[in-house]
Amino acid sequence: MAQHSLTELDAVLMVARRGKFRAAAVELGVSTTALSNAIGKLEQALGVRLFNRTTRSVSLTEAGQRFVDQVAPAVREIHEAMEAARSQQAAPSGTLRINAFPTAAREIFASLILPFQRLHPQVHIDIVTEGRLVDIVAGGFDLGVRSADRVPADMIAVPLGGARRNVVVGSPSYLQARGTPKVPQDLAAHACLRVRLPNGAIHRWPFEKDGQVIHVDVDGGLTLDEASLARTAALASVGLILAMESDVREDIEARRLVTVLDDWTPTLPPLSIYYPSRRNPTAAFKAFIDFVRRQGGSTGGG
Repeated sequence: MAQHSLTELDAVLMVARRGKFRAAAVELGVSTTALSNAIGKLEQALGVRLFNRTTRSVSLTEAGQRFVDQVAPAVREIHEAMEAARSQQAAPSGTLRINAFPTAAREIFASLILPFQRLHPQVHIDIVTEGRLVDIVAGGFDLGVRSADRVPADMIAVPLGGARRNVVVGSPSYLQARGTPKVPQDLAAHACLRVRLPNGAIHRWPFEKDGQVIHVDVDGGLTLDEASLARTAALASVGLILAMESDVREDIEARRLVTVLDDWTPTLPPLSIYYPSRRNPTAAFKAFIDFVRRQGGSTGGG
């Protein structure tokens, strides 16, 4: 096997994963030209075209898909073996790639990620937030963070904290001007900030009380897909928002925002950090999992 073959395989797998040469090049830390040349060399050596290229997109050919499916597990094992060899050094180092829902990432960032990095400054943590379920193995991630009920059955899960919940909040001035809703149906008379889900659908606000489950299509002058923007709008007295309690806890404690419909907002499953079984875990990976377990499952939302 040629000396540069692993680099070429990494290039193919990253382009297949990201779907764009530029994004793959940025993640690998190389130029787009170097990445394209590496793939071109491999295609020439194999005698087949691995990618269909247009000016706007890149997609695997049928032969390319078969090639990626076959080599991806082997390349992952090679990298794990290399990392395991490096991990014999005293201090954990290298990169940990974590995929998480945006809300989950916010909940663990201050309580787990930052304290861990202070303990192990040689470990680089790469966090990717996505609102959709992701195959962390196919995506090249070491770990995932999701609601416990969304963790795939074939993964090893470590619970993080206790139950969580959504809250409906508004500013004191908004509630003074518009009144306080007592039941979910009262939201029809209020300005509510709508949230667009990753699939494009508008999120229906879920409520539950005494076994009665209600989903409300709220209405208002703003539709957003970013929680921090919704919080800003609520603080500006634009309307009511549905938010993770952990995202607005400080505002509630400072009375900048007030919760309503508390008896209608049920608890949610706790978070879990999860990962596939690994034969050769790196020192950084082992250190992070040990750190999570030592925290006793405490997170910002616990």
